[in-house]
Amino acid sequence: MKTELLKLMRCPTTGQRLTLEADGNNSQLIDVGWLVSEDGQHRYPIRNGIPRFVPQSNYADNFGMQWNHFRQTQLDSHSGLSISTDRFWLATGWSPAELKDQWVLDAGCGAGRFAEVALKAGAKLVALDYSSAVDACYANLKHHPNLHVVQGDIYALPFALGAFPFVYSLGVLQHTPNVAKAFAALPPMVREGGKLCADFYWKRFRTLLHAKYLFRPFTKHMAQPKLFGLLERWVPSLLAASQTLGRVPLIGRVLKRLVPVADYTGIFPLSEQQLKEWALLDTFDMLAPSYDNPQSAATVQRWFEEAKLLDIEVGHWGHLVGRGKKLG
Repeated sequence: MKTELLKLMRCPTTGQRLTLEADGNNSQLIDVGWLVSEDGQHRYPIRNGIPRFVPQSNYADNFGMQWNHFRQTQLDSHSGLSISTDRFWLATGWSPAELKDQWVLDAGCGAGRFAEVALKAGAKLVALDYSSAVDACYANLKHHPNLHVVQGDIYALPFALGAFPFVYSLGVLQHTPNVAKAFAALPPMVREGGKLCADFYWKRFRTLLHAKYLFRPFTKHMAQPKLFGLLERWVPSLLAASQTLGRVPLIGRVLKRLVPVADYTGIFPLSEQQLKEWALLDTFDMLAPSYDNPQSAATVQRWFEEAKLLDIEVGHWGHLVGRGKKLG
């Protein structure tokens, strides 16, 4: 943990400022220590350079497992492509110039695929995740001097209100127990005049027809190593079946949805090996999470309005995306 982050952090239980207890307090980089509330009643460990505000095991364990296994798969610096970069700028509508030297919160960073994009734009990036994916993010991006990684709960964010000019959450909120509550935690983090972007699975008839919803009632309760082992064996065959159906004239894109596999053939310029790796990663991502809660465009619009945000836009930019600006 870099000590400059202290000015933004608050006790998630009391809202009080946090003080640092660590050997070598003059160091700018803390590997092991404690963050303590002003009243001394709440203590949070720093382990492996990351402040930890959550239990070691939680509902997001599957994400920790997948992102530590596929630590670099979706990083553009690893794939040699611009898939994450393109999605980030399309969803947010922001520009690199806006983010330079600004504090930015990535709420649900995973292994850091979008954090990498913001860091390359020059942001001071705080990457937060509920799961142990924070360890993968730190391993991937710790060479960036402006990276700060925190393991925290979106329902009890350990930051000062209005700490960030920019806040985004991509690919995350639908996997929380209460999506409305999770979203409601984000606008208070945005500074006056700052911007917020969040995306969601889109709740529409086409989404609900996806084959994953036939299997999730069973797979989400399976032991994760067992499910992952089954998918390692079955995904290559499922991917081949999806690719075959996808070649059927006129209705191929519809038929592909009958196969419970993430198939990016013809969508992203991935190699055959990358197609298999992304298929395994995202098929596990479809079937393993405890929660999968799509939202309608009308609901997202209402949430942004209730948060008193301005210049609200809700549209389909890769996913269902909402973005707005805080009155300032």
